[in-house]
Amino acid sequence: MRSSTEDRRVEPGSEVSQRGGGSRRGLDALKSTAGAVTRVRPSLDDPGRSLVVSAPGSPSEVTGRLRTTTRASMERWRDRLALVTGASGGIGAAVARALVQQGLKVVGCARTVGNIEELAAECKSAGYPGTLIPYRCDLSNEEDILSMFSAVRSQHGGVDICINNAGLARPDTLLSGSTSGWKDMFNVNVLALSICTREAYQSMKERNVDDGHIININSMCGHRVPFQSVIHFYCATKYAVTALTEGLRQELLEAQSHIRATCISPGLVETQFAFKLHDKDPERAAATYECIKCLKPEDVADAVIYVLSSPQHVQIGDIQMMPTEQVT
Repeated sequence: MRSSTEDRRVEPGSEVSQRGGGSRRGLDALKSTAGAVTRVRPSLDDPGRSLVVSAPGSPSEVTGRLRTTTRASMERWRDRLALVTGASGGIGAAVARALVQQGLKVVGCARTVGNIEELAAECKSAGYPGTLIPYRCDLSNEEDILSMFSAVRSQHGGVDICINNAGLARPDTLLSGSTSGWKDMFNVNVLALSICTREAYQSMKERNVDDGHIININSMCGHRVPFQSVIHFYCATKYAVTALTEGLRQELLEAQSHIRATCISPGLVETQFAFKLHDKDPERAAATYECIKCLKPEDVADAVIYVLSSPQHVQIGDIQMMPTEQVT
């Protein structure tokens, strides 16, 4: 993080003050040394003295160190099992791929698994260290969900990470929407997420897994209500996810568990979401993604990796992310 006083680069031969008697240049100077950036900072013990701190001198060095740190932090998840719901496309597919790249065993579920099977073959061909296991599951059906967890238990031991990604929207307004449309959204966005969370926790508890993680892929619609009547009920389901995630964190704390709960709330992401919402108006759907430079599913997958790579003592409650050009 940059200090409130802007860093300045010092050309070779420039003088850096060793005392803090009023020269900001002396305190915030930067100079290049052997490919590194050297920052001269005031000492916390004695404001009149300065400290010299070296950092990598190029963006590629910084990125390289960050990637190395992430790989090291993700190493504890290697060969462990993650469940990703709604893995047939969009964010779910990107998250599944990212986890397989990190060496995890991933069960990717959806109502149809053709796309997941193709992704599994791609991951294998690419030589990724993990494995993607397609599983057909209708998340609107509790029996299907329970059967899936039972199969995971018997075939793979159990779930260590649960990524509740599946979600849907129907263009049913509050004043004239269909009850069936509301039920579809509630069943998948709220009930299925809650059932998967419960079963994942029980899977971890029965195996004494105390470092598991439950991540809910939420939405910025879980934090504000856009002036678009067709997504108002959808927003209500996402506000529920916000409350459920915080409630889960509190219950885990009460149970003296170190399993963590995190919400990731993206804004506009370029997926098939708008085309399913506006299935009778493809032009309107396409326009949704043409107005600004949207997030990509991989951006959300990166956030998932960031959350999972955080130290065990760090609880990330919610990541709110949106395109730079998005207004609300």
